Amino acid sequence: MSEATARRWRLVLGRYAEQNLACDGNDAGLDQTLAYLYDREYTARGHRQAKGAGGSLDPSAMKAVEWLGDARRLFPASTLERMERDAVTRYGLDELLSDPGTVESLTASPQLASTLLRVRGRLNPDTAAGLRILIRKVVEEIIARLRPQFTSSFFGNRTSQRSPHASLRNFDWRRTIAANLANVDPETGRMLVDQLRFVARQRRRNLNWQVIILVDQSGSMADSLLHSAVSAAILAGLPGISVRLVLFDTGIADLSELASDPVEVLMTAQLGGGTDIAQAMGYAEKLVNQPSRTVVALISDFEEGGSVSRLIAATARLASSGVTLLGLASLVDSGEPWYDRAVASRLTAAGMQIAAMTPDRFAEWLAEVTR
Repeated sequence: MSEATARRWRLVLGRYAEQNLACDGNDAGLDQTLAYLYDREYTARGHRQAKGAGGSLDPSAMKAVEWLGDARRLFPASTLERMERDAVTRYGLDELLSDPGTVESLTASPQLASTLLRVRGRLNPDTAAGLRILIRKVVEEIIARLRPQFTSSFFGNRTSQRSPHASLRNFDWRRTIAANLANVDPETGRMLVDQLRFVARQRRRNLNWQVIILVDQSGSMADSLLHSAVSAAILAGLPGISVRLVLFDTGIADLSELASDPVEVLMTAQLGGGTDIAQAMGYAEKLVNQPSRTVVALISDFEEGGSVSRLIAATARLASSGVTLLGLASLVDSGEPWYDRAVASRLTAAGMQIAAMTPDRFAEWLAEVTR
């Protein structure tokens, strides 16, 4: 076994491998930091480290906050994010969420937020304030990234027509390059630009649309719930768009009054339990005022726990009335979604368009169907 391989195995196995794989002195900090977290796995399985007659030589127990500081210093960002997630959701280090200062320093990723939302019911009640801080950090980051894309999709779509308005916003670099290809110096490769091209922007018409967003609260939809809440909040702030936000499992939670506050929506959501999509679609039918100017966006894995025939019937009624129906098997930044393809196929036949996409593509899709 090579020295590098032995080192890796020593760090993986921890102090329980000390007799056969001694710890390199340079790895003492790594070993201690990993042990603080992952020795809990051994303890949960009933393992205990043998102690000599002279007593334990273990280092002083590290507090969670101290451990977090050491981990941040010793490990790369990708590893740190995984360790933080394991610490809070797998090994019960609730003190990480109980200390406001620590929460502020945590890496607030959508993955960590989604994981915390799934296990929120098992967290210590004292962590509620810290959880809210972390969720808010994630939401604010996503909104800052997505709001310009939603606004551009709905109000700033560019057309192929030339524009007389010379501005950076309307600058068309592709056509500018094409128009000046004859001006390239063969010796230096530099282009002399004497013709600038700009594009016109098509003003959005046909405002005043109702968008009903139905979000599946089953545990597998945590990532999509996060982005759905953010998307609903951004849409609620756009002129001409009326948003109804409905979360469902085997019951209905109409959170339309909270649609502009995604943090409150996420703190109110109850992930897990069964799924009755037919009931949610039936509820959406009651919310429709002008069918031809209404979009129902169903965000679900389409794994119906209720009556599939009722679901298909409700979908067909909405489609025949003129409602635009969009089904999203996933609304996340990455990853291949799992969904019930048989039910999805029947929904498509009943009049629903179905896709899995990122939130920015969802913005473009909505803008397209509401023109």
